[in-house]
Amino acid sequence: MIALVLAAALAAPASAGFSAEWLARIDAAVEEALAARDLPGAVVLVGRDDRVVFRKAYGDRSILPVREPMTVDTVFDVASLTKPVATATAVLILVERGRIALWDPVVKYLPEFAAGGGDREKVTVEQLLTHRAGFVPDDPLELYTGSPEEIFARKYQEPLEARPGVRFRYSDVGYEVLGELVRKVSGMPLDEFTEKNVFLPLGMRDTHFRPLGDARFFGERLDLTGPGRPPLARIAPTERRGDRWLRGEVHDPRAHAAGGVAGHAGLFSTADDLARYCRMLLADGRLGQARVLSPLGVDAMTRPRFFGDESLRSLGWDVASGFSRNRGDLYPPGSFGHTGFTGTSLWIDPASRSWVVFLSNRLHPDGKPLSRRPRSERTDAPRRAGSHGGRPFVARCLPESTCSRPRASGKSRGSGSAS
Repeated sequence: MIALVLAAALAAPASAGFSAEWLARIDAAVEEALAARDLPGAVVLVGRDDRVVFRKAYGDRSILPVREPMTVDTVFDVASLTKPVATATAVLILVERGRIALWDPVVKYLPEFAAGGGDREKVTVEQLLTHRAGFVPDDPLELYTGSPEEIFARKYQEPLEARPGVRFRYSDVGYEVLGELVRKVSGMPLDEFTEKNVFLPLGMRDTHFRPLGDARFFGERLDLTGPGRPPLARIAPTERRGDRWLRGEVHDPRAHAAGGVAGHAGLFSTADDLARYCRMLLADGRLGQARVLSPLGVDAMTRPRFFGDESLRSLGWDVASGFSRNRGDLYPPGSFGHTGFTGTSLWIDPASRSWVVFLSNRLHPDGKPLSRRPRSERTDAPRRAGSHGGRPFVARCLPESTCSRPRASGKSRGSGSAS
């Protein structure tokens, strides 16, 4: 579906806005995903420059324990969108302030990072940001007991899987370290630093780690726990664990074990808040009177980094790799984006000055994406991809999920607006 929406962004020149025909096909694409039970609901937001041209909610925010309709202001666990929107942005802010250098070894700021020996002392900040530090995708879950300090002491003892810099390997581990790097250098935990330096300046009022504001939430010190906090009913649940539904609690088990704040996952946000972030990047780091990054900082963050192989990344963002299928065939390599395991995605194209936000809670209600459910649970889903415009419409429509060809017609269950 994201590939379809991105194609809509390029279907007409900037002066003419978006193609109404392509925007109309979004309804059919999302409805097919709902019918296939790929996800219970979604919010789609499309824009160019400062203008939102399509905003719509589809399906249900919750199926169990009670059914609730999706609304455009639903707050989602955005999973790995945490990496670029919170963590990488925080690192670039500290780079601009002269507190961090990208080429510096991580041990300059976190000496304990080298505890496991080997080549750990050679890992640079840039390698963490581009997934080239030599880490495994995830550290063993049994390391995640006790306090965050105890967890990282164990994690720093783990050996690298490969020499730093030799290959791309998508890893949560590096971004967990980056979250600690922000804490150590800034003197503030990642949630506090991003709240003060990114989300509050941009007016992203519904974007928080640990959005429920319990006793551990630093937001009490910033007066963020009052009526301005999103109510529980507006947060999309993921799955049930034990005797409770995860609603306002991060789904990722490692981020959950670390207290809900981590460099790789833990952020909650809405489509409109993420749109404000996209607009900031397209405006060279500024939104209204608020400046988060300088133009040079935005360029450093978003330009493709070439390492001599087929995996093209920027600092925090995917550009052209095995993880960028949702980019489709039409958006150029200069565009960038990211996905999240819970069913979230955003993509930005500086050339057309367009951006797309797609948010869903595809793991609701049982914690399983469609592709991991037994075939008996997927009998309504199309078994083969169809064709679209004479080309294969491959399974790149939904973030980290499966999809099928958009229907030619069909009535939408969505609610929202297109302008």
